[in-house]
Amino acid sequence: MRIREALLTPVAFADPPLLNAMGVHEPYALRSVLRLVGEDGVTGLGESYGDEAFLTQARRVAEQLTGWDVFDLPGLRRTVERVVGETVYTDLHGLTGGFSTGKTLASVYSLFEVAALDAQGRLLGRPVCDLLGGRARDEVEFSAYLFYKYGAHLGAEADDWGEVLTPEALVGEARHMLDTYGFRSLKLKGGVLPPAQETEGIRALAAAFPGHPLRIDPNGAWKPGTAIEVARALDGVLEYLEDPTPGIAGMARVAEEAGMPLATNMCVVRFEDLEPAIRAKAVGVVLSDHHFWGGLRDTQALSVLCRSFGIGLSMHSNSHLGISLAAMVHVAAATPHLSYACDTHWPWKETDVIVPGALEFRDGAVRVPDGPGLGVELDEDALARAHEDYLRCGLRKRDDASYMRRYVGSFQPNTERW
Repeated sequence: MRIREALLTPVAFADPPLLNAMGVHEPYALRSVLRLVGEDGVTGLGESYGDEAFLTQARRVAEQLTGWDVFDLPGLRRTVERVVGETVYTDLHGLTGGFSTGKTLASVYSLFEVAALDAQGRLLGRPVCDLLGGRARDEVEFSAYLFYKYGAHLGAEADDWGEVLTPEALVGEARHMLDTYGFRSLKLKGGVLPPAQETEGIRALAAAFPGHPLRIDPNGAWKPGTAIEVARALDGVLEYLEDPTPGIAGMARVAEEAGMPLATNMCVVRFEDLEPAIRAKAVGVVLSDHHFWGGLRDTQALSVLCRSFGIGLSMHSNSHLGISLAAMVHVAAATPHLSYACDTHWPWKETDVIVPGALEFRDGAVRVPDGPGLGVELDEDALARAHEDYLRCGLRKRDDASYMRRYVGSFQPNTERW
């Protein structure tokens, strides 16, 4: 199958005022939707970041793909390397670790690889997970993703979730997610309130939901000494502690004292980071993310390395739509070494660009779609509306810190603050 055209559409969808170490989510989240249209009419779908800096590189690659065979993934990688060159894609939210040429290449390549695998599966009449080696599981478990949050965006009415800044409100948020989606694991985005208050929040969750695995991610907002104190206070409560402090050296110091594994999607974000992290015994769980690890096949390669060195594996999430969730489900289904429930922002969005019904949460898990490719279909009208929202909202990059300063003028990102 050769490509007739590659269509890249930036989209936006409403996002609540969710708090993190870098600030607060803006009213809209940005994504990009890729359609690889073949000469025979078959279309493969991909989804990734929507920042203008990322879109610029993705558009340049898309322009080079006329006549390309979707089964030639090495050729795709060469094209991405040639077009992107030494460019380094950076973002302003800083929640996915450092930036490099290699990570930029992997991020851009991933968008096109997913769409190519979707097209391959549609041509062959087989799900993407079959192209990745077959199913190790029929359903993929996800974790509830809890956030502290403001009750409303500036100038807007309060949303249905309300303000969440206390342990009681946090328990209410968790109960709603469990009642709606059946999640069994609970993750709290920390780095927002002083560590003692976030520890109290975790204890409230443990009391309210006994037997549910718990985790917290302050995105490097704590100093190593503080992280050690929290790890000791929550020993026996957390299944893992995610990115409590910045960098491999700090993580290694905390890991020596912590009774639970340390997880990361910030200090191990590319294959070159694995060796120093393993030598320092800094990380017990790697949170993969096909959007910046180089796609679905490289995610599987990461899994093999983690298994070889006795490191657990789960999946990181950012604000996403259904195409990305489908890609996560397929690669997770085809990856035997997947140690923990995956992250997802799914409950925080109200709209999508795919036809409803293919992806459903039952008991906190999503069954692998049986249809060919990713098993999801694009809703063209919904895509058009999401693109109109992109044009209308005026946002072209995610900047949680600047938006937070509209709430708190003196705000500075909380990296290693406490």
